[in-house]
Amino acid sequence: MSVETRVSRLSVTQFRARKGKDKLVCLTAYTAPVARLLDDAVDLLLVGDSLAMVIYGFDSTLPVTLDMMIAHGAAVVRATRRALVAVDLPFGSYQESPEQAFRAAARVMAETGCAAVKLEGGEEMAETVAFLTRRGIPVMGHVGLTPQSVNTLGGYRSRGHGEAESAKILADGVAIAEAGAFALVVEGVAESVGRELTARVAAPTIGIGASAACDGQILVTDDMLGLFAEFTPKFVKRYRELGAEIGAAARDYAEEVRSGRFPAPEHTYAARRR
Repeated sequence: MSVETRVSRLSVTQFRARKGKDKLVCLTAYTAPVARLLDDAVDLLLVGDSLAMVIYGFDSTLPVTLDMMIAHGAAVVRATRRALVAVDLPFGSYQESPEQAFRAAARVMAETGCAAVKLEGGEEMAETVAFLTRRGIPVMGHVGLTPQSVNTLGGYRSRGHGEAESAKILADGVAIAEAGAFALVVEGVAESVGRELTARVAAPTIGIGASAACDGQILVTDDMLGLFAEFTPKFVKRYRELGAEIGAAARDYAEEVRSGRFPAPEHTYAARRR
């Protein structure tokens, strides 16, 4: 990576300093071509374990492996020059102990060149977050609806609608922020919970189905572009319908191939005289 690239890329320190100032723009990226297209528009690209559903067709994030995250993370880093890149630690790679989490995070950072890792969990993960940050690994937290815990949470439902559940989410967010996380993803919570958590913590909150009061927002890029149509959460706004456009383009191509209109002469190579 060139000196110019290193200097121009947004740092974790700069990202954290934006709390309460400019809204932080975040999207997911899993491949080099898409990451390259998004780089100039966003502050952070998250190589999320949502690639399980978006790229690989799994029903949840649980089957994702560390090797998968590293391969996609490295591709996104290579393709970008400006955005801060964070990579998810997949299920089972960090929950056992802080030492296990350090080994996984160190591998991700060394083999991808990313700036930070993201992990899910609240108070129970605070010790791990502190362990990692003390050893030079920037951590982005993730509280509220945590997809890796979908089996214990009882499904993909929004959280924080009762007093006890709201209090738990707030306690989780505060614990992770105080442990040293430079930012918090707050997913699928009641608007009032997202708003209150943003006011309570020094780290920027990045909402996804949380509150407009969060310090920034993130969406799964394929959801936002209409490329992933199997399920559309309430909090997703489709800015384009590229899935329909791709389908239409494929049908046009198929019709032209079958009718013999493609390839036309301008798409073939004429013989050259020597």
